[in-house]
Amino acid sequence: MFAPHRKTMLTTPQAIATLVNGRVQGDPLRPLAGLATLQAAGPDQVSFLSNPRYRAQLGTTRAGCVIVSDRVLPLLDSECAQASLVVVDDPYLAYARLSQWWAGQRRAAVRTGVHPSAVVEPGARLHPSASVGPLCHVGANAVIEAGAVIGPHCVIGDEAVVGANSRLSASVSLLWGCRIGERAVVHPGVVIGADGFGFAPHAGQWVKIEQLGAVRIGHDVEIGANTCIDRGALEDTVIEDGVKLDNLIQIGHNVHIGRGSAMAGCVGIAGSATIGQRCTVGGGAIVLGHLSLADDVHISAATVVTRSIHKPGQYSGVFPFDDNAAWEKNAATLRQLHQMRDRLRQLEKKIPGT
Repeated sequence: MFAPHRKTMLTTPQAIATLVNGRVQGDPLRPLAGLATLQAAGPDQVSFLSNPRYRAQLGTTRAGCVIVSDRVLPLLDSECAQASLVVVDDPYLAYARLSQWWAGQRRAAVRTGVHPSAVVEPGARLHPSASVGPLCHVGANAVIEAGAVIGPHCVIGDEAVVGANSRLSASVSLLWGCRIGERAVVHPGVVIGADGFGFAPHAGQWVKIEQLGAVRIGHDVEIGANTCIDRGALEDTVIEDGVKLDNLIQIGHNVHIGRGSAMAGCVGIAGSATIGQRCTVGGGAIVLGHLSLADDVHISAATVVTRSIHKPGQYSGVFPFDDNAAWEKNAATLRQLHQMRDRLRQLEKKIPGT
């Protein structure tokens, strides 16, 4: 949480350059008090230029400091003469590190210990430097490691583990036997370890298959608000180190997501799918169950992956939108493609030399 009434925090271009391993061009001691876009920044704020396409905005920005690439610097001329520049190899990475530092300075200090309204069951082990917020429930034999922060209304199930320096926001549920590694960031409403969708059909009804696995989450993972990760049926659902998940994502039971992969909002990964390392999945895309994606596969937004992908690369499968009448005609034609193909083959056989 942030402390909005704290005194405004100041820094300088020189301090920023030291933080992001850059060099200053211009006034190194200009006082700076915030971050903003090039369009919205004022004289006491820092902005950045990572895409040369937005270079024209430098001519109108009022920013007091701009983080730029050393590759772009020769092209700037006098466009940004009023601002101090912090020159780096990768402005977007520098901005990310600066944003982390800024948030860390403004974030309210965490009170260690257990809030009086929290319930901690017998056998739970809480490190003295951990923080458990109001109205939390920590189950029997759960473990909360050093520096971990458990926000209000969280549920930590029996024998669950929260790794060192991980931060769970409000109303997170980490259910029985599930584990989160170190330095995780888990946003509000996340549910980790709910039952996977498993039922056996019998006589017109569905008989529940108990989900006896758990969820294992590695280090440095971030999970967006209201994302759900189901526990495994027998073996565990696994999220490896460095995975980043956006809001409202559904991860089915026994899914395995490789190190360093990232997924945008509303992605659905069906049960027992395996996602390789360093993969990306665009918003609203779906990967069907029991499929495998190789390392370095990138799925475009709204794509439905219906077969395994064994080679790295970019894959897309979005049917173009149109006005409804045209779309219906195109969809009707699409349903007849196999018949048209057969007719074309028959015609080709009648043409000499084909």
